[in-house]
Amino acid sequence: MIGILPYHLLVIITSFVAALMITLLPLPNALAPLRPDWLALVLIYWVIALPHRVGVGSGWLVGLFQDAATGTLLGQHALGLAVVAWLVQGLHHRIRNYPLWQQAILVLVVIALFRVLGAWVLGVSGRPTGFDYWLPAVSSMLVWPLVYLVLRYVRRRFGVQ
Repeated sequence: MIGILPYHLLVIITSFVAALMITLLPLPNALAPLRPDWLALVLIYWVIALPHRVGVGSGWLVGLFQDAATGTLLGQHALGLAVVAWLVQGLHHRIRNYPLWQQAILVLVVIALFRVLGAWVLGVSGRPTGFDYWLPAVSSMLVWPLVYLVLRYVRRRFGVQ
C-alpha cells in the first residue's frame, strides 16, 4: 500500500492518466481524426484482465474525467465508456481466449458502438457527425495489439492482480 491507495490501484489509475494525457496531446489537423480512443482501449484491457477490479463504475468515472478534460458534453464519454465496460465485462471470459487479431476485431465493434452512442448524444445536442468521426474505431483496432502487450507487461511487471 502506497499512501492511501493500494499498489495495484495506483498502477491502474496511472495507466488511465497516461491514456488521458495521450488523448489530450495535440495532433496535426490531418492526423487528428485518426486518434485512437486511448481511454476506451485502456478500459477494455483492464476489464478483460481484472473484471473484479475495473468495471462499469470505472468506465463511468473515466468517462467523466474525459468529458471534463476535453470539454465535451458532460456524460457523453461517461455513458459510452460505461456501456463499453458492461459489454466487455459480460464477455471477458471469451475475449481472454481469443487471439490478438480477433480481439482487435472485437475492439473495432465495441469502439464503433461507443462512437454510435457519442454520435447519438451529439445528434441530440444539434451537432452532426461526419465520416471522420468513425475513423478512431479503425485506428483503435490497429493499435490494440500494442496496447494489449504494453499493459500486459505493466500488469505482470508490477504484479497487479
